[in-house]
Amino acid sequence: MKPSKLFQRIQSSQQNVAFADLLRLVVALGFRLDRVKGSHNIFVHSTHPEAMLNLQRVGGEAKPYQVRQLLVLVEQHDLKLDEDSHG
Repeated sequence: MKPSKLFQRIQSSQQNVAFADLLRLVVALGFRLDRVKGSHNIFVHSTHPEAMLNLQRVGGEAKPYQVRQLLVLVEQHDLKLDEDSHG
């Protein structure tokens, strides 16, 4: 799923988001994987280092509250999609 289409979808519902799709979306928004500790994938934004995400996979899907956290960071920092990023 294209990052822009996925972003539109998660704005209306944070449920049933494939973890792999969410990873592509966070990369398209300018985040990079900082480290992995156990099941925790820690992402930091390239131009807003205070914008951090801790993502976990549950049965192939992202946790809904973590998807909501991403939406909050997008709004707080006015993050834009880079459609050329394919994570």
